[in-house]
Amino acid sequence: MSLLSVIVPCYNEEEAIPFFYEAMQTVAGDFSQKYPEVDFEYIFIDDGSTDKTLDVIKNLRDKDKRVHFTSFSRNFGKEAALYAGFSKAAGDYIVCMDADLQDPPELLADMYSALVTEGFDSAATRRVTRKGEPKIRSFFARCFYKLMNRISDIEFVDGARDYRIMTRKMVDAILELGENNRFTKGIYSWVGFKTKWIEFENVERVAGETKWSFFGLLRYSFEAILGFSTAPLSCVISLGFIVTAFAFILIIFVVIRTLLFGDPTNGWPSMICIVVFFAGTQLMCTGIVGAYLGKTYLETKNRPIFIAREEE
Repeated sequence: MSLLSVIVPCYNEEEAIPFFYEAMQTVAGDFSQKYPEVDFEYIFIDDGSTDKTLDVIKNLRDKDKRVHFTSFSRNFGKEAALYAGFSKAAGDYIVCMDADLQDPPELLADMYSALVTEGFDSAATRRVTRKGEPKIRSFFARCFYKLMNRISDIEFVDGARDYRIMTRKMVDAILELGENNRFTKGIYSWVGFKTKWIEFENVERVAGETKWSFFGLLRYSFEAILGFSTAPLSCVISLGFIVTAFAFILIIFVVIRTLLFGDPTNGWPSMICIVVFFAGTQLMCTGIVGAYLGKTYLETKNRPIFIAREEE
């Protein structure tokens, strides 16, 4: 028998979880006919929910011993929840998917087939449309993926979801990367392995509301940039050379102008603008360097990625 572990990060998903479990039961039934050698386990990660998410999970656990859970002491974020799920999963194959059914469970059979019959190490999904998503969010999402593919050495697939199935070997490789500041979509690409991409149309949430705000996604994108590219630091160096060259030319201009025309107080407003420009540039560069230094500082603390308050 092969065990397939289904990891489900949850944050205030009490309304969606029953629908998810029912859908997965249908998928498991289809699997038992097509792949009788496969058994399922469900690993719910309660990411410090403030509603009755944990109670709903415990009710499922009472009637189905294939259900397991880990409940965090507070909200550590989806990246920590995925890492906790990887750590807890005992399966030969591991699946990550959301509880809101925006990751269609019916794709799971084709994803599993890609691993066992086609020799892939991973089968991942990507949305080919963003129907129902705010246009401004879709625009910035596309810009983000284009930017990351320009400044990073690894591939970032536009529309990629966390919904994927992986072999045990690939998950073990992911677990070896123990950094606290995680961006799992980048980690998937960084560890390598053969991946098949499966496309699907965007699906609306079955219940509840998204927990991702625009600014939350913006902060998340900064994590990706800092975690998988040093391009901002290279830009700071280039900008420093450009500003220094400009300042040198400006000094020559001021000296020649003073020798020819005198009146050193002439041009005071433009000089103030230049000083303010340079001051702003220095602060921006210091901020970029400080962001990388801050991430390094947090990593040296070696704090745990998550703290479990309860698990079973």
